[in-house]
This record gives sequence, C-alpha cells and structure tokens, in this order.
Amino acid sequence: MKQDMIVILDLGSEENPRLAREIRALGVYSEIYPHDITLAELNALPNVKGIILNGGPNHVVDGVEIDACSDIYGCGLPLLQPGHKGGAPWPTDAAQRKAVLSEFVFDACGAQPNWNMENFIADQVELIRRQVGDKKVLLALSGGVDSSVVAALLIKAIGKQLVCVHVNHGLLRKGEPEQVVEVFRNQMDANLIYVDAVDRFLNKLSGVAEPEQKRKIIGAEFIRVFEEEARKLDGIHFLAQGTIYPDIIESGTKTVKAVKSHHNVGGLPEDLDFALVEPLKMLFKDEVRACGKALGLPDSMVYRQPFPGPGLGVRCLGAITRDRLEAVRESDAILREEFAKAGLEGKVWQYFTVVPDFKSVGVHEGVRTFDWPVILRAVNTVDAMTATVEDVPFALLQKITQRITSEVKGVNRVLYDLTPKPSGTIEWE
Repeated sequence: MKQDMIVILDLGSEENPRLAREIRALGVYSEIYPHDITLAELNALPNVKGIILNGGPNHVVDGVEIDACSDIYGCGLPLLQPGHKGGAPWPTDAAQRKAVLSEFVFDACGAQPNWNMENFIADQVELIRRQVGDKKVLLALSGGVDSSVVAALLIKAIGKQLVCVHVNHGLLRKGEPEQVVEVFRNQMDANLIYVDAVDRFLNKLSGVAEPEQKRKIIGAEFIRVFEEEARKLDGIHFLAQGTIYPDIIESGTKTVKAVKSHHNVGGLPEDLDFALVEPLKMLFKDEVRACGKALGLPDSMVYRQPFPGPGLGVRCLGAITRDRLEAVRESDAILREEFAKAGLEGKVWQYFTVVPDFKSVGVHEGVRTFDWPVILRAVNTVDAMTATVEDVPFALLQKITQRITSEVKGVNRVLYDLTPKPSGTIEWE
C-alpha cells in the first residue's frame, strides 16, 4: 500500500469504527489493531504516520486494565490519547471533533490525503496479481453488493482466471438473475457459470413453514450446489469472498465480544482446499459501494438494498408455494418501481413486500375473490439494531395499492406495517 496510514489501537472504545471512518473521510487511510500489537508488528505496517490510543468503557479485560505495549510510547510516532492516561475526551461537537482529528492527522503526523478509491483499486489489483499468479479463483456471485464488487475487482486484476458461479435458487427479486448475466457475462466478459437450481430449491422447501428450518435448507442446499460446481472445475486454487471490514470488527476483538461470526461461503468441505482472496476486507460498506462505482458497476447493483441470505424465502411467510412466491416477487417490483419514481430510492434504508399464508374475502370487477394480502414494509435504521418506519405519503400508498391489487395475480388487499424495531423486527421471518 502506497497510502499513508493512521493506526488506531483498541483500548476499549466502542467508537473505533466511527473514528476510522472519520479519518478515511479526511482522505487518510486508517485501520484498527489490538491494544497489544508489538513494536515489531507496528513497524511492519506500511507508511504509518501516527497512532491513536483510543480509551473507552471496555478498557478492563479479565479484571485487568489494558494498555499498549510500553515500547509503543517511545516509538517516535505522534500519539493521540483521547480518554486514555489523562487525555482529553473526544469533543461532542462534530466540527470540533473533525478539527481535532485534522490537526493531529495533518499537522502532527504530516499525513498526505492520498486515500481514495482509484489508489485502493490500483493497490488491490497489484496485490491480487501477486497472490494469485497464474492460478484460478472461484467466486460465488450472488448479485449482492459485496460479491459483485469483488467480481468486478478480480476481473480487472486477473480477467478469465476468475470463475464466477451464480446459483439461481428462485428466491431472488425480479430481474436479478438476468442482471447478473447481463452485467458480468455480456458487459464485463466474465467467466460466468449460471446454475438454474430453482426447481431443486423449491422442491426441498415444499411444505416447510418454520422460518429457521427454511433458512437452514436454503443455506445447506446452496453449499451443496456450489460444491458440485466447484468439483467440476480444474485448477482452482483460490476462493474469493466478499468479506468487508464490519464483518471482521463484528467477529470480535480482545475488548469487544463477537456480535456474530461471518462466513460468506461457510461450511464448504475441507477437501475443497482453497486459499482465500478477500480484497474488500478493509472497506466499510459505503466504501465498497464507492469502489463498485469506480469499477463501472451499474447503480442498481451498487446501491442494491440489504437483502436477506435466504432471499424472498423469508418474505413468502409459511410454507413456500410458487404462486405466492411470484406474488412476493411481482409486488416487490411494483413497490421498488413506485418508490424510485417518488424519489425515495436511496432515501429509505429498506423497503419490501411480504405475502402471508392466509387469504381473505375481496371483490374484483364485481366478483367475489378469496386471495392473499400483501404487506408493505419500509424502514430506516443506522445499525439495524433499531429501526423506524418511513412516513410514506398516503397518495403514494394508494397508488401502490391500486397497482398491486390490479396487476399481481392472487392478491386482493394491501397493508402497511407501522411497527418499529422493537417491538417488531425488520424482516417478518
């Protein structure tokens, strides 16, 4: 890496990710490291210009107050110690906080604002080529933001040495499998294997109503399909994954318990012995999107909404049927289209439709119907731990209702979910 770097040592602060993001927003690269990094390990890092020892509420581990190694203090690099060893706490005012960071990063450390996506991409292309050589890399390409950006970056670095496998399990949104093929095979000339596994997945899910069981079936079957495709290929030495920096941070540090473990293609058999390629593992989500834009991916892919791993399988409530799944897919497409027309695309964090497994009496063109309701959900959140409901204009809800009830087969009602998180969750299953 050619960019200057500010190292943040984790001394128990819960705001280390925010701090790293703020430094990167100044145009200077920053990474978080454990409090007990040795001087030798520090010296092995490229272009370190300064160190922030960030104190915080989790500064006691197993009854002992943690601190940096003593020789870090005498390493000769500029140090900033907010909330640690008498250091002043961070200002609460955003402008003052930015001023403190700017003074330290630029004046005290002399760092250059040379962290940008163009430099990041150039660095990663060089690192990928060095790691992979002339070998092949396998990637499970879901069409989600992370896997799509990884694919675009690897195509730029190694071209046809990348083998992408896109498994269509029938639970994607309308047009998404076709978009993956169009963008990667037709536009980017990727080495793409398209697997139509719709019948296979839906047959496995037939009659299964319990949400966790559905999730397990979908996850396990995906691994089996991916494994079968991998075994057909020769010369694969690497597996690419869309791991990003929050995945690593959330998996836990010495001062923060794991939020969750992250396995992008978890559970593959040990005899599929691949080394990992994870070129996005030091990027935050907004940086991943910026990288995708710089690599030329379409906005519809780069700014794709958060989407559950089991896809529409957890929005077709209860036992999945093909006709009800199609009602979810079509109503979701209408909702997304109308939100885009109304200027809400990109302003509302997540919006989708749900179709439950019950029916009600209705009337269509003077004839009695007995059909499903569609539930609309639109929420905003910062961390997905809590969420508020979007105040959608009533006229827009009326328009969406009219379109869904007239265009989506088997639907006669539309409902709007007003429940925040808590007491509800973002998804229904």
